[in-house]
Amino acid sequence: MAAPVAPARPADLAPIVRFELVKLLTLWRVRIVLLACWLAPAAFIVAVGQQSTLPSDTVFGRWMFATGWAGSLVVLGFASTWALPLLTALVAGDVFAAEDRLGTWRHLVMAVRSPRRIFAAKALASTAVILAMEVGLAVSSIGGGLAVMGDRELVGLDGQLIDPGQSARLVLLAWVCAMVTSLAFAAVGLLGSVALGRSPMGLLLPAVLAFVLQAAQLLPMPAAVRLALPSQGFLAWRGLFSGPPQTGPLLIALVVSVVWVVVVTGLALLVFVRRDFTDVAHDGPGRRSLALGALPVAALTAMSIAVVAVATPSTGSGIDRTKIEGSLAASFAHLYRLQSRELHRPDVTEEQLRTSASCYRAGSPGDDEGAGNDWRCAVSWHIPGATAVGTALYQLDVAAEGRYVADGDGPKEVNGYFQVRTPSGDAANPLWQIDSLVDLSSRSSSKG
Repeated sequence: MAAPVAPARPADLAPIVRFELVKLLTLWRVRIVLLACWLAPAAFIVAVGQQSTLPSDTVFGRWMFATGWAGSLVVLGFASTWALPLLTALVAGDVFAAEDRLGTWRHLVMAVRSPRRIFAAKALASTAVILAMEVGLAVSSIGGGLAVMGDRELVGLDGQLIDPGQSARLVLLAWVCAMVTSLAFAAVGLLGSVALGRSPMGLLLPAVLAFVLQAAQLLPMPAAVRLALPSQGFLAWRGLFSGPPQTGPLLIALVVSVVWVVVVTGLALLVFVRRDFTDVAHDGPGRRSLALGALPVAALTAMSIAVVAVATPSTGSGIDRTKIEGSLAASFAHLYRLQSRELHRPDVTEEQLRTSASCYRAGSPGDDEGAGNDWRCAVSWHIPGATAVGTALYQLDVAAEGRYVADGDGPKEVNGYFQVRTPSGDAANPLWQIDSLVDLSSRSSSKG
C-alpha cells in the first residue's frame, strides 16, 4: 500500500515578498520614478535658490530663502496635492493587474499555493516601494534645502520662530503623517487593481479619488465632513507648525487613514481570494465587485463623519470671526517682533503689544463665518514706548480648509510693501503677507 502523500505546504512569505520586490524594481517606470523622487526635490530647491522670486502662493513658500526647512515643506505641500496619490496609483494600482495582462496567475498560484500569501506579498512589496519613493522625496527635499538655504529658524504658521532642532522634528513628523495618509490611497489602489483586472481604471483609481476629494475640499461643507475625508491628512500636517499645535485635526486624519487602510485592504483581500485562478480568460472580478466594494467604503465614510461630528465641538464650517480675529492677532504680534528684529529695534513682548483684531466679511453682512476672499480686518497694537495705538489693515482670503492669507493694506511702513529697509539693506517684510491657519475642530470661544 502506497504511503499517503503529504499536502503541499504554502511557500514562505519572505521569499515571495523578495520576489515581488524584484519584479517591481525591474520595471523601468518604477526605477525612473524612484530615481526622480530621490533627485528632483533637491534639484527644485537648488533651482529656486537661483531665482529672485519665490513660490509665495504656497504654504511656507515665502520663507524658502530664510531656511532650508521651508523648502522641504513646500515640496511636501506639492507632493500631498499630486505626487503622493500618483505614486500609489503607479505601484499599488498595477501590482495585481500586471499578472492579468501577462496571464501568469496560474503559475504564481501553483508556486506559492496560497492566495492569501500572494496577496500579502504583493501588498507588502508595493507598500515598501511606495515608502521608498516617499522617503526619497523627504530626504532629497530636506538635504537640498539645508545645503542651499541653511539650517536656520523656521517661521511657523502663527508667526512664531521655531528653532532648527524643533523644525527638524516637526518636518520629519509632517512627512510621516503624509505617508500614513498615502497608505489609504495605496489600499484603494490594491482594491482597484484586484477588482478591475486589466482595465486602466484600476491604475487610475487612487489618482481619481484624490482629484475628486481635492475638488470636494474646495466646496463649502461642515467641518465634520471635511475632517472625516481620507485626504484630510494631506492638509492636517500644517497644524504642527501653529502655536499651540493643532493636533485635533491631525489625529482625526491619522485615525481615518488607518481605518481606511484596514477596511479597504480587507475588502481587496476578500475579492482576491474569491476569484477563479483556473480561468485563463478571467479579467478580474469586474465592475460589479468594485461596486460591491464601494458600498462598505461609503458606509465607512458615513460612519467616520458621524463619529467626528460627535467627537469634535466644532459646528458649521469651523471658520468664524472669533477664530479669525484670535489667529490674526497672534500671528501679527509674533511677526511684529520679527520685523522689529530685522529693523534692529528693541525687542518687545506680546504682552506689551496687546494686539487685537477686528474682522468682518464685506460680502456677507451679518454672516461673519465661512471661507471667502472678502474678509477685512483691522489689527491694533500698542506702540512700545508711546501711548499711541497703531492700526494696520488686512484683506484676507480664507480657504475652506482653514488656511488663510492676509495681504497688508497699509500703512506702508508697517505692512503696505513687501520689503522693509533695514540697516543692512532691503529685506522681506514679515507683515506684508501673513500665512496662518484656524483649527476647524475647535469651538469658537464666543460659542463655548
